[in-house]
Amino acid sequence: MGRGGAPLAGVRVLDLSRYIAGPFCALLLADLGADVVKVERPEGEEARALSPRVGGLSTYFLVYNRNKKGITLNLRHPRGPQLLRRLAAAADVLVENFRPGVMAALGCDYARLRAVNPRLVMVSVSGFGQEGPSASLPAYDAIAQAAGGLMSLTGWPGGPPLLAGTFVGDYAAALYAAAGAVAALFERERTGKGAHVEVALVDSVASLLMTAVPDYLLDGREMGPVGTHDRYRSPAGAYRTRDGSVYLMAVTPRQFAALAHALGRPDLLEDPRFRDPDERVRHRADLDAVIARWTEAHSTDEVVALLRAASVPCARVATVADVARDPVLRARGQILPVEFPDGERTDVPGCPVRFEGGAPGPARPAPRLGEHTVEVYKEWLGLSREEIESLVQEEVL
Repeated sequence: MGRGGAPLAGVRVLDLSRYIAGPFCALLLADLGADVVKVERPEGEEARALSPRVGGLSTYFLVYNRNKKGITLNLRHPRGPQLLRRLAAAADVLVENFRPGVMAALGCDYARLRAVNPRLVMVSVSGFGQEGPSASLPAYDAIAQAAGGLMSLTGWPGGPPLLAGTFVGDYAAALYAAAGAVAALFERERTGKGAHVEVALVDSVASLLMTAVPDYLLDGREMGPVGTHDRYRSPAGAYRTRDGSVYLMAVTPRQFAALAHALGRPDLLEDPRFRDPDERVRHRADLDAVIARWTEAHSTDEVVALLRAASVPCARVATVADVARDPVLRARGQILPVEFPDGERTDVPGCPVRFEGGAPGPARPAPRLGEHTVEVYKEWLGLSREEIESLVQEEVL
């Protein structure tokens, strides 16, 4: 499916956000076809300076801001908020992740922006929410993982709490924010009115606990870390092989029987320790020892081949290098090429949402600082090149 036929084609998005959660939300909207304009201060977002770099851009900045246009706007200049209100009047969605209160101090809170554009959907992403005793506290992904309870569930039994291997809090908040934006746009089609969508990182992380909360409230059973095991079923976990690791799950009666035969241990089916799912969970360590002896005697490829032949769910525990080179992911457009004007190129993760089997096209690189300033101010606000150059001279842009 080409970008022109994408479901959000024609939707204008102003992205005022920085770092990860807000930019990733706007990126999701861009991948769905929206015309996303990244708004930066004249000196650029701090993330542009991070290493490593490709095509003159930080890879950190690149992955969260591809498929966007880029303009500059100095919100500290007296005329900056005025221009922002004009841009908001021409937009469908505005994404921001300033600390709560900043937009109001600029005279650009939702009540004021709604006055100039009743159809505007404003998405505000924060650490602890827009209101309440913690609203003004700074937060990053790791803070949200700690405060939202996820860190206490990550790691090994008896070990210290661990940070997840990627920015789970930021990504969860971005996904919720993008879903909220799309839902508000859908509602706008019925009512003609926009909405203010609010998402907090800590709320997003806490929402991922799911069964942990009712389990504790019902019987006081507090979940802890379980390593790579499935919390409720066995066998399910990562097992070492001669040259790597395999994750397998044999949690239904049919799957467990197939695993037992693949191991050459049909006697496991008659063992009272493993006769039903509850017993297999209670005797998880004993069952793991049996499986581990078998997997450690084989290569990863051998284990995967044998288990798949038996229809036992399994997968190689892939490294980042494995994923980056995966031919299936590349064929599905999940690893996309990005080419820069100077000829440099790299690959970035793609969008997993597909429509009617269509694969996304090549990604555009993140914009150079202010790359589309003239184009956007001319198209959105009708400013002439001379007016734009004057604003640059005045340090408004």
